Amino acid sequence: MVTKLLHTRMRVNDLAATVKFYEEALGLTLTRQHKSPRGAQLAFLSTPNSDEEIEICQMPPGAEPVKVQPDLMHLAFAVDDLAAYEAAIKAKGYQLSDGPTVTGSGSIIAFIDAPEGYEVELIQRAK
Repeated sequence: MVTKLLHTRMRVNDLAATVKFYEEALGLTLTRQHKSPRGAQLAFLSTPNSDEEIEICQMPPGAEPVKVQPDLMHLAFAVDDLAAYEAAIKAKGYQLSDGPTVTGSGSIIAFIDAPEGYEVELIQRAK
């Protein structure tokens, strides 16, 4: 039986730009980086208050480029104060792609797009 979710893998075309985004815009931490036995470049990012990591994978040269389909999948992260988060990322040159929007439950959600087009949801839970 499965005992724990360890990581989620996302393929990208530009590993460095994607890692920079997750570090700067979301505050994730690069924990390790290496080449896989099949030649892919891998980077693992840790998420605050979670054991799960995000694995970013750039395939070797010559591989088919990644084409992220709209609304295929997204990662969601909790934030304490969405307005403060938005101000902090704007100071770093990033901006929200959608929202903030108040949901029926009173939570506030917004989205920011990663370099490859993957969507990242930010959720400020209702108090």
